[in-house]
This record gives sequence, structure tokens and C-alpha cells, in this order.
Amino acid sequence: MKTAIFACVHNAGRSQMAAAFFNQLADPAKARAISAGTNPGNHVHPEVLAVMKEVGIDLSHAQPTKLTPELAAGASLLVTMGCGDECPYVPGARRDDWPLQDPKGGTPELVRGIRDDIRGRVASLLQSEGWARNA
Repeated sequence: MKTAIFACVHNAGRSQMAAAFFNQLADPAKARAISAGTNPGNHVHPEVLAVMKEVGIDLSHAQPTKLTPELAAGASLLVTMGCGDECPYVPGARRDDWPLQDPKGGTPELVRGIRDDIRGRVASLLQSEGWARNA
């Protein structure tokens, strides 16, 4: 079982969406995702909750989490999202960076665009790694 970590600064938007799509689309016997932040916020952004609900994913119980060495232990992939100099290093994990705009305070149209971009990136990642359901 492989573990992917999706990380952004506040763990209140992009990384939450990415982990949710990953866990929905991945073969659970092959891979799972967790999300975390370098400076986690208090809650997932309301605009993110709204656009994810539109596609049938309920993040209302998701809680921003701090990315710690213990949480990251054993991860095989770290995908960072717009955290710049605050982006973490996870020993032993392959790293990718997705330069995505922060959805905080965005219009519904903007946040939907970020959501759809993330879903496409996650689907491509799962296909390329052989972790997708029915792959």
C-alpha cells in the first residue's frame, strides 16, 4: 500500500480536495492519500466545502492537520501545492509540486475551476502510477 501526501500551507482547500479525489478514485488496495499543511487553519474553507458537495464529496468533517515527520513517515509521494518556501521535505518520498491558486475567498466559478483542475491532475497521477480503480 502506497501513501501519497497532499500538502499546502493551511490544509483548508487544495490539499483537502486532492486527497478526497485521490481516495475516491484510487484502488484502496494499492494507495491512499492524506492531506496536511505546514501551518494548518481552523477549518476547511466554506467555498471548498460547497464546490466539493456539488460533486458528491462531503468534506464537512475534514479537519486541517499539521504535516509532521510522524504523519509523513513511510509516504512514497509528496505533492505540494503553492506553499513556496514553506513547502516541506519528506525523506524518502518522491516530490511533485502543483502550482495551484489558493481557493480561499474565491468566487464559486474560480473554486470550481481549481477543483476540476485538481481532479484531472489526481486522475492522471493515479493512471500513471497504476493506482486507479480498475487499472
